[in-house]
Amino acid sequence: MATFLYKLGRLAFRRRWYVALMWLATMAGVVFAASQAEGTSAEGFSMPGIEAQQAFDLAQERFPGTTVESASAQVVFVAPDGQKVTASDNRAAVEKAVAELADSPQVNRVDDPFQTEAVSKDGSTAYATVTYKVKDVDVTDASKDDLYQAVDQARDAGLTVEAGGEALNSGSGPGGTAELIGIAIAALVLLIAFGSMAAAGLPLLTALIGVVVSLCSVTAVANFFGLSDTASTLATMLGLAVGIDYALFIVSRYREERAKGRAPQEAAGLAVGTAGSAVVFAGLTVVIALVGLSVVGIPTLTKMGMAAAGAVVVAVLVALTLVPALFGFWPNAALSRAARKTARDGGTIKESTEDNGGTRWSRFVLRRPIPVLLLGVAGLGAIAVPMANLQLGMPGDEAKSTSTSERRAYDALAEGFGPGFNGPLTIVVDAKGASDPKGAAQTISEEVAATKGIVTVSPAQFNDAGDTAVFQAVPSTAPTAEKTKDLVEAIRAERPGIESEAGATFQVTGNTAVNIDIAAAVQAALLPYLAVVIGLAFVLLLVVFRSVLIPIKAALGFLLSVLAALGSVVLVFQYGYGADLLGVEQTGPIMSLMPIFLVGIVFGLAMDYEVFLVARMREAYVRGERPAQAITTGFRHSARVVVAAALIMIAVFASFVAETDSMIKMIGFGLAVAILFDAFVVRMAIVPAVLALLGDRAWWLPAWLDRLLPHVDIEGEALTHRAADGLDADSDGRVTDSNASDTPVGVHV
Repeated sequence: MATFLYKLGRLAFRRRWYVALMWLATMAGVVFAASQAEGTSAEGFSMPGIEAQQAFDLAQERFPGTTVESASAQVVFVAPDGQKVTASDNRAAVEKAVAELADSPQVNRVDDPFQTEAVSKDGSTAYATVTYKVKDVDVTDASKDDLYQAVDQARDAGLTVEAGGEALNSGSGPGGTAELIGIAIAALVLLIAFGSMAAAGLPLLTALIGVVVSLCSVTAVANFFGLSDTASTLATMLGLAVGIDYALFIVSRYREERAKGRAPQEAAGLAVGTAGSAVVFAGLTVVIALVGLSVVGIPTLTKMGMAAAGAVVVAVLVALTLVPALFGFWPNAALSRAARKTARDGGTIKESTEDNGGTRWSRFVLRRPIPVLLLGVAGLGAIAVPMANLQLGMPGDEAKSTSTSERRAYDALAEGFGPGFNGPLTIVVDAKGASDPKGAAQTISEEVAATKGIVTVSPAQFNDAGDTAVFQAVPSTAPTAEKTKDLVEAIRAERPGIESEAGATFQVTGNTAVNIDIAAAVQAALLPYLAVVIGLAFVLLLVVFRSVLIPIKAALGFLLSVLAALGSVVLVFQYGYGADLLGVEQTGPIMSLMPIFLVGIVFGLAMDYEVFLVARMREAYVRGERPAQAITTGFRHSARVVVAAALIMIAVFASFVAETDSMIKMIGFGLAVAILFDAFVVRMAIVPAVLALLGDRAWWLPAWLDRLLPHVDIEGEALTHRAADGLDADSDGRVTDSNASDTPVGVHV
């Protein structure tokens, strides 16, 4: 692979115009396709196989022609203090608003609260349910404006009016300030790391091109594949982060090869063949982990993983082709100011052998390996402890900011009708074959109503065939409360006796039950998925480093950083520590999909740093350096670029904490702290400490296993030997002997 990538890098350098035009044409094509597409699809968390999903599917099958998938909104009316909505003036204002709501072209019907008993017992609050003719994603801005106008008119009459519901969700797709903040911080880090505007700008430029291509591609196919705004935002987040990092690794290696006296084209080829090989490996691990999310069985999670994996593939292709092509346009622009001056003067750029921060830090760790190891492990272990109390769920409007009408509507309904009103349970009764379907439904309804924790039960609604009934049971606790989860489990536990008495079967569904079932399924899948990912990490690193102990150390370090990251998420989003600083309005369960998605992403990114840091140590050790010296050599070459890459990752991910979408906020925070722990504590401290204690044993591999494992040259060792033998190339691509006396002037810049 290294040889192929070496040739690819040289080809891209030499045919730079073709490569640049190809990417420009690709970008123009996907931008046009995205502009003609219908946009992203509605968010829908479903999971085949769980009871709540089976009950929902049964209701759709037995109630044909119903609007179960239609968009809906709720408009909540609250009377002034000391008054009731049933008072004549207030009632007139509510009825006028209901009439205004019904006039919107996309509205199917509006339930009058005074006719549907949608008034609280104290008479202070009422709500009207607006049902649309279309799905959530198809509700137009004009229809939303009609609703808001009706709301404003009711407010002018003196009522407090708020609106919520899936129909009003505008999504939180990419394109806000989060990306700009991340890019600005990344630019500052690159400028400090490289000391060159051009070197700092090149990774940013190529990453942005990759993000535009991947984002527009996702948008173009979003409606067809059912991709949501969350999938687009995650693809942007990950594509931007890895796009900058992958280009950074190649630019850094290009500068290193130029410092060894390579000609620009040869340096570009070697950079792509060496660092590019590691980029391919790192990108492949991220893609495998993201695609592997499909085994969980949640379609939404699968789509998110596929979209993010596509963004990573684009980032890898951009780094391998467009970056060396840009080297061809400006061969010296990526160099430092001193190196550019030397090149202009016709001199030879020399590689610095002075100590840097990486070597000084490695020697510090080598002198104190046991204290550093114990401090790192104990610190991450302590942060990971809260993960044992991880509670998964799917927060809704209650997790939004109180500045939003949706959150205020949620709070008004909870205050007027009880906390469980926002998450009723839907009971689907299958009475096909029952001798008395109505009697069976009545029996089940009475038994469910008698369950401790149920406040009210609605009348059962039968389908046309009369063999299926649906009714709602309102819990006394909020949708995300642990007691609500216990209530659902209690109803299901009592089901055998109830079904035997009624002569019919029933299942529990509704958004609350769906979210509870998905959370349980994800929690059950988290540990197996984590085991698969750790096992995959062990196998991949075993092949790369040809060592038994290094993969074990890397996998355990990855596990430690992931658990610490999840512990941090629990501390902030579940316990509330520092929640105000991050703009978290409401603490509660962690989004069900977040932990398993974090594991998949961090796995690939952690392998990035492991490969780029430890591969240079192995290279030095194979050349004959002692273990301690090999660690120092590895840090001299790689520490600076790994630190810069980690800081960029942290900046990009942390910037997404400013998003309003709860899941994006959680994932952004979780990824930022995971990279912080993995790069700076695990890879930069624990790894060298462990390697220092192991010594030569760190690189041990049984002879029989060495014969079985394939040889994978990730760092392009063969290319390094080739270059060391004197083969080079001039700017026209002709291979020459760089040690010959007749080497053309200017070959060594």
